[in-house]
Amino acid sequence: MQNLDPRIHRILRAGTVIPAHPLALDAERKLDERRQRALSRYYVAAGVGGLAVGVHTTQFAIREPRIGLFEPVLRLAAEEMDRADAVRDVPLLRIGGICGRTAQAVGEARLLHELKYHAGLLSLAAAKDLDDAALIGHCREVAAILPVMGFYLQPAVGGRVLSYNFWRQFVEIENVAAIKIAPFNRYHTLDVVRAVADSGRETALYTGNDDNIVLDLLTPYGFQINGKPKMFHIVGGLLGHWAVWTKRAVELLAECHSLVLTDHPIPQSMLKKNVQITDCNAAFFDTANHFAGCIAGVHEVLRRQGLLEGIWCLDPRETLSPGQQKEIDRVCRAYPELNDDAFVLEGRDIWLRP
Repeated sequence: MQNLDPRIHRILRAGTVIPAHPLALDAERKLDERRQRALSRYYVAAGVGGLAVGVHTTQFAIREPRIGLFEPVLRLAAEEMDRADAVRDVPLLRIGGICGRTAQAVGEARLLHELKYHAGLLSLAAAKDLDDAALIGHCREVAAILPVMGFYLQPAVGGRVLSYNFWRQFVEIENVAAIKIAPFNRYHTLDVVRAVADSGRETALYTGNDDNIVLDLLTPYGFQINGKPKMFHIVGGLLGHWAVWTKRAVELLAECHSLVLTDHPIPQSMLKKNVQITDCNAAFFDTANHFAGCIAGVHEVLRRQGLLEGIWCLDPRETLSPGQQKEIDRVCRAYPELNDDAFVLEGRDIWLRP
């Protein structure tokens, strides 16, 4: 079993920005290695604490044998993180996506272990028919290979409802490093936080709720533990939304951490920013069309900044929805303070060098 490095555990517990890494393709829908590396370099330069690769934003189809990009994309990101870590005091978190039934998930965990990833983001979308006991058994088998980050994925994009009882058992698994909470549902989010609180385990909580990012990071969750009040917080984010305008995401998390530490009243400006970011996310993720254009929307923002050449996805049918372009235009005009265009313009040519 690969146990989590204590340094990595400390970084996870402190909370950081982890963007869900997109896939850079050329016009023939082949891997654009130069731009794939440029994206990793952009995120590192923006100040992220790690990268999540092989996840939904990277497109699950990279695993298909006819495409064969799962390992190459993981290797490219690992090489860029190696390059960055050589001049850093604090290592970057290396999170790889894990999905499928148990045999596939265990195989992916072994590959991540070989490539020196720290943990696997464990999707349970392929296990909709399993009960809690079978799900826990599945998770234990994967965690026996590699530390895992639990993943509560919203049902609208392939996830399933996971009960408090499931999460209460999940956090007892020895090699659980963190949980990404992304049900886009306040009740389900509370189930996870309460399960961690009741367990007494030091399990880092990360938001994946792109519809409520700021408030997730600011909300104090208070519970009575053994008759004593105790406070819990979601400390960071692993988000597809943070794959764009990433410099601002790093600044946002720092601001949220500062407010949480000082315990000052939450400024109205932060509540306003929560709404603005959610409005942007609705455009980027195409909520009007049930998230059909969510990956293409992220690509479009990166294309406008010159980091991607186009918005191509592996599936030619996966593109912007009707009206989505206008929505992205609208939010870009409405909230110029949320973009990091100037930062990208300054560094882009350097990041794109071979």
